[in-house]
Amino acid sequence: MLLTAAGEAVLVRARRIEAELDAVRDEALALRRGQGGASGVGATAALFHTRRLTSAALLADVHHMSTVAHACGLTQPAISASIAKLEKNLAQRLFQRTARGMVPTPVGERWVVRFKRVLAELRNIQADMAALNGALEGVVTVGALPMIRTMVLPAAIANVLARHPKLRIRTLESPYGDLCARLLSAEVDFILGALRPLHDTSLSTRLLLHEDIVLIARAGHPLAGRPVGFADLARYPWVLSRASTPLRDQLNDFFRRKGQPLLVPSVETADLALLRGLLLHSDMLTALSVHQLHYEFEAGGLATLDFALDGMRREIGVTTRTGAQLSPGAGALLDEISRLAASMTAGSARASAR
Repeated sequence: MLLTAAGEAVLVRARRIEAELDAVRDEALALRRGQGGASGVGATAALFHTRRLTSAALLADVHHMSTVAHACGLTQPAISASIAKLEKNLAQRLFQRTARGMVPTPVGERWVVRFKRVLAELRNIQADMAALNGALEGVVTVGALPMIRTMVLPAAIANVLARHPKLRIRTLESPYGDLCARLLSAEVDFILGALRPLHDTSLSTRLLLHEDIVLIARAGHPLAGRPVGFADLARYPWVLSRASTPLRDQLNDFFRRKGQPLLVPSVETADLALLRGLLLHSDMLTALSVHQLHYEFEAGGLATLDFALDGMRREIGVTTRTGAQLSPGAGALLDEISRLAASMTAGSARASAR
């Protein structure tokens, strides 16, 4: 007997699920050996239980059995029994009671990440089957870093949904660290935004495009339309991204190289709507890509200043979990984002050549 295409797709996911649960069991065995007790750890097969894994994953997020029970349509004793069975199979406490409710123990926190990845693989099996039948379905979750949601992502979403109307797409707007944690637990399919140095081999990045950074002010600003120097910049308030973001680090490096004091912004924000409003209704300055304020430039509300930032640019790309197999829907959206990014890069190159 040979596997059908559907069987092959399920087998790939099943092996990934087994690898995650094997890793949990292996660590549980190592912990018991280190504790000097009898094993008491069950077989990997005992962990193949969707309700128990779902209960643990939800409890780690909401901290209250009653909330998990309501979400699952079960009684609180049923949820408590599910958690107790998992803990018995692994011979470790997964949760501890605190003033904040039930929170994961250190080992519980590590294992819940793997449980969430198992649940994601199960969801992706359904999406794989739909794709084999010619339809992209399911939910795609994109971690969209602030100030990167203006052009490429909206256009890509619109194009993909026009071709695959049964897809559902969610975006999560959170700080980079939070998005990475959700990416590792498969709650996010990929992160789109400014690339940062990676210190974790469990994440991978791919460059999509470069964005040139310029100084921006409202049209009609006192500094618009004439050469600008450092002394001019010091006379006006600034609105910038938060400290330690890639763009802010580049800007600080630029001012250090020029022997100038670092900018002290009046406003730090990752909210593009707030930044836009401050620029349009005040004499504030910012350093940003023109693409991110594309529509305001088209409408004539903003202007770039005549001040060279020495070719300052930032790398925009996608961050994924190393070794992850995206759902068909997530793959289609990422392909469309890549296509649009390549088109933007080619357009910029043609404009520069003129």
